[in-house]
Amino acid sequence: MPSKQPSETDADDMTHFGYADVALGEKQRLVDDVFHKVAERYDIMNDLMSGGLHRMWKNVLVAMVKPSRVRAFRHLDVAGGTGDVAFRVAAAGGPRTEITVLDINPDMLAVGEARAAKRRHPGNLEFVTGNAEDLPLPDGQFDCYTIAFGIRNVPRIDLALAEAHRVLKRGGHFLCLEFSDVDVPGLDRIYDLFSFKVIPQIGRAVTGDGEPYRYLVESIRKFPTADHFADLIADAGFHNVSFTRLSGGIVAIHSAWKL
Repeated sequence: MPSKQPSETDADDMTHFGYADVALGEKQRLVDDVFHKVAERYDIMNDLMSGGLHRMWKNVLVAMVKPSRVRAFRHLDVAGGTGDVAFRVAAAGGPRTEITVLDINPDMLAVGEARAAKRRHPGNLEFVTGNAEDLPLPDGQFDCYTIAFGIRNVPRIDLALAEAHRVLKRGGHFLCLEFSDVDVPGLDRIYDLFSFKVIPQIGRAVTGDGEPYRYLVESIRKFPTADHFADLIADAGFHNVSFTRLSGGIVAIHSAWKL
């Protein structure tokens, strides 16, 4: 059989970047470029795109974390560079709650560190540069792992889930907040119209570039359904996998445990 030429790419080496097919190794660079462009205005855009609902969704997520107020609790928030989830966990937890915020994008982490300094958050908040597919963290260290609106941007979701399982303690809780499949008739059409017509225009007005937000909208549509994603979580070795739909299925929170 003739060998594959360097310019050739197997179908197995391909993935999607929004609606475009790209080489698997290229997706991370493209995603990094998107978040480099939007980092400074990321949280403002979340408010505008969701009508502020993302705050409620994150509050529900953190209520499911249930950080202890009396004992040591180690929390890992992945793809959480701007600190939005981490600050909520810190407020809900006690003085012995330690939080690691990990993100692959230094620009997003810089925003989070600046916000933490301005809010005078305690020293139990650490910001780390790292890849969700290959966490620079030891085995079995964390009581809870969260990832909010980040896993759909990971090129190899199966590797990210395997890493989540690896770094959690026995009895550790995995929680993922992500956009999902709308399950309310009529709302799906309104949601599509808003997503593809309005969000890129808002992005252009606020950041000067609508293309990153077109990608983000497309990436939502390419993400697995809630049921399929639950299967992927179970395949990574987690137990008691479940999900809760919020706002008509616009988002879902998946919950699972390492037993």
